[in-house]
Amino acid sequence: MQTQCLINGAPCMPRGVTSRTATFRALTVPLLSRPCLPARQQCRMPLTRRVKDRAPVTTASAAASVQANPQGPSAVAAATTDVCLPPAILTRIVGMGVTKAGLSSFKTVLLGLLAGVYVGFGALVMLHIGANCPGLAASNPGLQKLVAGAFGLPFGLFMVLVCGAELFTGNTCIMAAAMYAGAIKPGDLIKNWILSYGANLAGGLFLVWLICYAGVPPPLATTTKIAIAKSSLTFSQAFARGILANWLVNIGVWQATATTSLPGKLLAAVVPVITFVACGLEHSVANMFFIPMGIFLGADISWRTFFLNNLLPVTLGNIIGGAIMVAGAYSLAWGRNKSA
Repeated sequence: MQTQCLINGAPCMPRGVTSRTATFRALTVPLLSRPCLPARQQCRMPLTRRVKDRAPVTTASAAASVQANPQGPSAVAAATTDVCLPPAILTRIVGMGVTKAGLSSFKTVLLGLLAGVYVGFGALVMLHIGANCPGLAASNPGLQKLVAGAFGLPFGLFMVLVCGAELFTGNTCIMAAAMYAGAIKPGDLIKNWILSYGANLAGGLFLVWLICYAGVPPPLATTTKIAIAKSSLTFSQAFARGILANWLVNIGVWQATATTSLPGKLLAAVVPVITFVACGLEHSVANMFFIPMGIFLGADISWRTFFLNNLLPVTLGNIIGGAIMVAGAYSLAWGRNKSA
């Protein structure tokens, strides 16, 4: 019986065993003098050979590896993850500011209109769903605030971040960081802020008109209640709530900039916005939809009250929250000539 093994590509026969055919004998005779090793030994590479085939790990190669990655294994791991380290986030933010400064006035206004509409859509969802839960508000007000925060405004910010738009409240941080880094001039910042702010207001008002014209306004009682509450704040209250709101919003923008994955951006943007809505803070661009919608639906609020009692102090607070609390703090920590 033939042994199941190969030597030099030819079948091997045990010593003393010959074939009846001349052809098979011609193939096997030269090999009969060589013992047939078990298949297991022939299929395995000797240990000494395997060791010799490996590239030796020398002191020089180890030093080269360390030199290529001076921060050690943690730096290699960080480089392979989806999230940037804090200094790299600032670099990305500054680059975004440079890009925004290079936009034409037409593009800035067009993208600003879209941002006002996107945030308005988020506010509309909040009025229809999140804030329109009177039974839940009576039985569990904390949960109702969480629902109001989760269903609405986060969607608006997510659309801005993914689709691309000029949102004034986000630009307070992005443009300021670029200016602090010396990448843009103060005039670039002022131009972007004025154009994006005016376009955001126009986009919000356009969406309010279009929704009412289409006959699909949000619930009357919920909308007017929210609009009156926002317009009844004192100047200092609205200002302080504006700082806190845009501080959180720009933390969301900052976190979303750290990642390139769509799920990562969603998670990064949603959590801070849920927080500011649930805590009752004030966002100027969102209020460009909330309060005009209440006015359109008959709330006892004048346009003068809207602008002076809410929009002005909230806008000033939003600027402080974005340009100082976020952009200023991280530029001071990771800006020019700063190292970890």
